[in-house]
Amino acid sequence: MKKLTSFLIATVILVGSGALAYYLVSTAPEPERREPPPQIPFARTARVVAGSGAIPVYGAGTVRPSAEIDIAPLVSGNVVWMNPAFQSGGRIRAGQAIFRIEKEDYLHRLRQVEAELEARRVALFVAKEEAAFARTEFEQYSRQQIEAGASAGEPGPLALKEPQIKAAQAAIDRVESQLADARLALSRTEVRAPFGGYVRHESLDVGQFVTAGQAVGRLFAAEAVEVVVPLSDANAALIPGLWKLRAGDARRRVSARVIAEYGAGSYAWRGYVDRAEVSIDEQSRTIDAVVRVPNPFSSGKPTRGAGQPGSTPPLLVGKFVEVEIQGLVPESYFRVPRPALHPGNEVWTVGEDRKVGIVPVRVLQRVNDEAFVIGALQDGQPVIIGGVQLVTEGMTVRTEEGSAR
Repeated sequence: MKKLTSFLIATVILVGSGALAYYLVSTAPEPERREPPPQIPFARTARVVAGSGAIPVYGAGTVRPSAEIDIAPLVSGNVVWMNPAFQSGGRIRAGQAIFRIEKEDYLHRLRQVEAELEARRVALFVAKEEAAFARTEFEQYSRQQIEAGASAGEPGPLALKEPQIKAAQAAIDRVESQLADARLALSRTEVRAPFGGYVRHESLDVGQFVTAGQAVGRLFAAEAVEVVVPLSDANAALIPGLWKLRAGDARRRVSARVIAEYGAGSYAWRGYVDRAEVSIDEQSRTIDAVVRVPNPFSSGKPTRGAGQPGSTPPLLVGKFVEVEIQGLVPESYFRVPRPALHPGNEVWTVGEDRKVGIVPVRVLQRVNDEAFVIGALQDGQPVIIGGVQLVTEGMTVRTEEGSAR
């Protein structure tokens, strides 16, 4: 009896649940019908911009001196005076005295040689007088022989004192050479700067004994600095006449701009490509272009975040800088966003009918977020920069502009 009752209760519950479910389903509102999404893919586009002017070639490098030498005396002695500017960071003008060496020893040597020269000149004078006397005696002897009807013959060089004169003259030449050396050594007791520049470091004090050839400091030129810019083959090919440039030739110059960060701002200096090194770096396989910057220690021109007047820095040696070189000026080229470049150097264009065109291009330069290309493009033409991964010629796409219509 209990089993029957339980079965009936379970049956009622199942039937009631089914009826309730049927009621809920039958009375539920019908879902809103929507059109299926279109099958045409959506593409993000950007506009092509016609380029004008020179194509910039970008690089980077470290500032180095255009000339740098060791300061070393050519004679030995005690240092008796030193220029106060001859210290790390000091500025030395061209031809300015750097330090002086005690010169008394060299003055004594000079006086000794001068005295020796006077003695040699006297010896030459005596030799010439003796030669003149010998010639007079021989002439008298010759006349006597002729009067006696005999032949006097020709006098020999030794009889006329010619070897003695030559020896005395050679002695004078030797002493004059020694005199020139003594004067040169005396002049070298004062060491002067061969060019204007800054002292990188020094190790000299008054009273110090220095020897000839001993380096006591290092000086680098202030008139110009250089930046070695490693470039790929493609970028080097964009510099006009790169391999015709000659160092120091003002007639052939390719403009460049050097940009350095300082604090919260950046500053620029004008320069030019001076030359290219004719060997490829074995590790990076790049070509080194040398950019020369005149007057680097004058203030740079602010380009971003300029500081207060008078706070602009010089172009410091050893600073890592960015370089912008003025490249070739093609007859026509275009600037496109870098995402518009697809494998195989292709650009996918979108026509007014939203049909895709595949245009092969030649890439001249890639700079930050854009590329400089040559190809069958038009100014203002839409190109695909995202949204689709693969396209075929003539396929239809949706774009932002097409969706708005």
